[in-house]
Amino acid sequence: MLGLKSIVFPLCAALCAVAFLYKLLDVRKGSRDPSLIALLVAFLCKGVSFVLSTPAVSAAVDAFTGVTNLGALGIHLAGGASSSAAFLIAIVHWVHPREVARARTRVLLTVTALCGLVMITLWWAGDDGSGQRSSHYLLQNAHRPVTAAYLLLYVTAFGASMVEIIRLSLRYGRVAGRAWLRRGLHCTAAGAAAYLVYCLNRAWAVVAVQLDLAPLNWEAVTPVANGVGITFLAAGLTMPSWGPRVSAARQRTRHFVAHQKLHRLWSDLCAASPNIALSPPERSRLARFAPYDINYRLYRRVIEIQDGILALRPYMPGDPDGASAEAGAALVAAAIDAKMREVELSEEPPTVTSFVPSDVDYAGEVARLVAMARAYSALVKQGPGGAAVSGQRPGHMGTHGNVRGT
Repeated sequence: MLGLKSIVFPLCAALCAVAFLYKLLDVRKGSRDPSLIALLVAFLCKGVSFVLSTPAVSAAVDAFTGVTNLGALGIHLAGGASSSAAFLIAIVHWVHPREVARARTRVLLTVTALCGLVMITLWWAGDDGSGQRSSHYLLQNAHRPVTAAYLLLYVTAFGASMVEIIRLSLRYGRVAGRAWLRRGLHCTAAGAAAYLVYCLNRAWAVVAVQLDLAPLNWEAVTPVANGVGITFLAAGLTMPSWGPRVSAARQRTRHFVAHQKLHRLWSDLCAASPNIALSPPERSRLARFAPYDINYRLYRRVIEIQDGILALRPYMPGDPDGASAEAGAALVAAAIDAKMREVELSEEPPTVTSFVPSDVDYAGEVARLVAMARAYSALVKQGPGGAAVSGQRPGHMGTHGNVRGT
């Protein structure tokens, strides 16, 4: 069991360090948000407790100070009472008005200070004077009344905070307006639930020793619950700040993919109507695949494709916008071919203006054009017999979008 703790707890300490440093960046920006300060305190205390929870470290602390089981006290004060109160204070400031949050913060700080003082008193009173260090302080001394009282106070303070975190997170997570705040609160509730399992397991030890059971038999719950708990807490409590960046990155990725899928259709439309392009087509493949300013570039590409289709309307027997992707692609391909072959028209082409109105469903329009572009690319690669043809341009297309033999 000590081997499992020696692996899990350093990883948990590293996770707390990452979360602490990530939130510390906001302080450098001049933020004085009480919830931010509370999160920094929580991650710092929790990280210290995980360092002390590593068996070799706690043993070294006891040996260095000469105080038996001092490492255990540090674990429980920093990782239990202090960090849980700080986590709760951060959430209180998220979900309550400032004055209400301040009042509840004062109460939480007072209760935590009193709890810590009583825990120190019980820890000191529980010293049997033997000078023997306990590798599992709570479990090996749970049969002693003073240590049992210390244990129950510790898990009560820790568990009560976790219960309140779960309550607040689930209650306000259902009504949170920001998607990433809602997800963060739900994730935080999951982490608090894992820690509640740990608290119940620790409290059960007091009963187990009275029944002549060995609590060490299920001590694996401790590193597992702590690992799961801090992972979800760290993710949930930082999610409102990094979550929108993830959404923005996902959107940029989708826009980049759509931009590439539209390239063949856009390029052929530009060849047929060069004046639709604000900038000429990229001459190098490297420039085409560059991800810079992708949101604006996709927006321009959508407008230019629609302008290109509008310029080809006199060459079309039907409306490609109301047709399926395959039918619309066939109409566009045939129109491009007719334009490139300079087929005579019975009327003058219309003046090209922006086709996309301001109230259009942009995401839906991108999806529609991507489907048409995919069908168009498949169409121009197929010969009359269905075989793929490479290296052909729209000027070799027949009136039905099929490639003529050359």
